[in-house]
Amino acid sequence: MHFPMAKPVLTTKEGYDKMVKELERLKGHERARIAEAIREAKSHGDLRENAAYHEAKLNQTRLEHTIAELERNVLHARIVERPPDADGVAHLGSTVTLLDLEFNDELTIKLVGTGEANVAHDLVSITSPMGEAILDKREGDEIEVAAPAGTIRYRIVKLEME
Repeated sequence: MHFPMAKPVLTTKEGYDKMVKELERLKGHERARIAEAIREAKSHGDLRENAAYHEAKLNQTRLEHTIAELERNVLHARIVERPPDADGVAHLGSTVTLLDLEFNDELTIKLVGTGEANVAHDLVSITSPMGEAILDKREGDEIEVAAPAGTIRYRIVKLEME
């Protein structure tokens, strides 16, 4: 039987360290906390109608799923450094200020690996449509990003390297 190779999880060193730290926290503190909640709920007797027990077991299932996902990401992580010849070019770890050419609004994002993406904190994955459009571009370049509302055009007005 042949298994396909797992896709590498591209990440910065900072992102990798965060994944490892979170994995340690979940395997230690969170597992112990949920195990205690299960023990406490079991002590109340009949498990068939014990809502606290069923909730704790559900939380345990969710936690184990999260741990498995993080373990997979850590196992397949590939730390990407900015190439020495990438001066002035957007790359993983770059902070990019964009100008929306239609609405004349600026936004600043940081290009990160897949597991680090968080739109609420302006962390955009290099594998997202926006990240892919920005990658390897320079200040002054214009990009187009496909969005549900249509194509959005931006100009890169500032590029900062880590």
